[in-house]
Amino acid sequence: MKTNELKKGAQVLLRNGWKATIEDNMRGNIRMCTVYGDYTEMGSVYAHDIVARQSGIQWMHDIELTKSQQQCMDINQKLGLGH
Repeated sequence: MKTNELKKGAQVLLRNGWKATIEDNMRGNIRMCTVYGDYTEMGSVYAHDIVARQSGIQWMHDIELTKSQQQCMDINQKLGLGH
């Protein structure tokens, strides 16, 4: 599933292990999410930091990036901003 297909309300798992809820129906490199980490906050999340989606009680690791999102991740890694 492409990250652009994730709809508002979808539960996702982030690269750092935190869980989040998608808060928009937008497409692109950045999605608005409520992140449940050390604190619960709403903010922008890079699409390439989404690694799984919840389907029922299972985590589905079928997330795919678009070409643009992959390029964004590559640039962030070259700048030392990625994982």
